[in-house]
Amino acid sequence: MSKIDFLNLDGQILRTFLVILEESSVSRAAERLEVTQSAVSHTLAKLRQILGDPLFVRSGQGLTPTETALSLKAPVLQVLDGLKALTEQRPFDPRSEDMHFVVAANDMQRDLLFPQLVRQSLRDGVNLTLEFKPSGVPSVSLLRDARCDLLLTPLPPDAPDMIQYKLFSGEMMCFYDRACTQPPASVEDYLSAHHVTVQFVLGGGSNDVLKAPDLPYIPKPTVTVSNFSGITPFVRGTEMLATEIEFMHRTSLRGLDMAPLPFEAETLNVFMVWHERSTNDPAHRWLRDAVTDCSRALVL
Repeated sequence: MSKIDFLNLDGQILRTFLVILEESSVSRAAERLEVTQSAVSHTLAKLRQILGDPLFVRSGQGLTPTETALSLKAPVLQVLDGLKALTEQRPFDPRSEDMHFVVAANDMQRDLLFPQLVRQSLRDGVNLTLEFKPSGVPSVSLLRDARCDLLLTPLPPDAPDMIQYKLFSGEMMCFYDRACTQPPASVEDYLSAHHVTVQFVLGGGSNDVLKAPDLPYIPKPTVTVSNFSGITPFVRGTEMLATEIEFMHRTSLRGLDMAPLPFEAETLNVFMVWHERSTNDPAHRWLRDAVTDCSRALVL
């Protein structure tokens, strides 16, 4: 076997390897990296030669990683984190950086915070691109495996390498169409009503965050949708109710009426979560500060 020349490895090659590993496809990796398929194939061929292993074999419509490829995931992430750390003390100007972030969030957190953040970035001349992916009930692997840079959720994963920061809190409220019904005046009215709720494809939903010790049970929904934007079309023109955080009245549920619940419910906290390796990165710190500023404006 020829001697491996580790000096032929660089950050771009390692990042390409990780993306292929995550996508199981050269074409999808090329699309995500914004390069041609031939460029990804060339990089993969170079890495195969350096490491002396095929790394991926064809299986059906995709690629299956070899045992060597699977064993390389953790050390490659560590190397890339080390390379990134070399730049953490560099002079940083968000207007001269090309910043791209992947954010895991549901449509409530996305629509409440990020339109304002993008508008401000455009006004300031910041070259920012954002990619959103659904979070559901998030797992630590979302951040630990670098599948996203930042996570927004009311259900933060608990792990020693995860850092969480509470962005805002809000009261749970009843949303309804007053042209068709009145808000429930009692627990009995609430329980006897028809309800619309959210259940995300990746798990988690409205019922998972409603904490009401005096409520004997959570009513079974009449309609379950996969995102918050699906609530209004079902509630409008009916006597159905939806129970969501008060700030939804500014976004997806602005077309509905809102009233307090007829029972005590715990406030809903929304957290920003990131992996500890990103804490000192200046670009990531800029993003966290920008998200925090938007959350403060939300509760003013």
